[in-house]
Amino acid sequence: MPWTTAPPRRLVILGVAASDCHVVANQLIARFLRDEGFEVENLGACTPVEEFARACVRRPEAEALLVGSLNGHIHEDLRGLREAKRSGRVHCPVVVGGNLSVGSSKSLSSDRRLYALGVDRIVRDPATLPTVLAELRTAGGHFTVDRAVADRAVSGQAVGAQPAWSGPARVS
Repeated sequence: MPWTTAPPRRLVILGVAASDCHVVANQLIARFLRDEGFEVENLGACTPVEEFARACVRRPEAEALLVGSLNGHIHEDLRGLREAKRSGRVHCPVVVGGNLSVGSSKSLSSDRRLYALGVDRIVRDPATLPTVLAELRTAGGHFTVDRAVADRAVSGQAVGAQPAWSGPARVS
């Protein structure tokens, strides 16, 4: 019987947004993804953008950066994300999930603000993460944005509009 090596485990970087100390869901998601065959570098709670960026630089093989938030302050916590992506320190798609805004009502404008900050995907159900990660991998993690559509979506000129990506839909 010939010896074969196991395929490399797919790496994701996981953490909870900077102002958020909730770790139960973070630990459950890490366990779930490990059970699905992923290598998970879990940065834990209260993770600032700069720490996510350092992890991406340290682990260039990471195929996604997963950021959770339960306190609803992710918009403030991700303010430095666009610059970290622009500089190349965050090189992979950024996926966010959890309670992404304060209060019980959720709005499309909240999602638009996240896309404007540099988020690539919003996940509503963590059980879809393996599928989302497979879609991102199939797309090569390289989304191309139609700037005019993205600018209209972010400014609210087109109700319900979202940036047009070459990959799959961005809310899962």
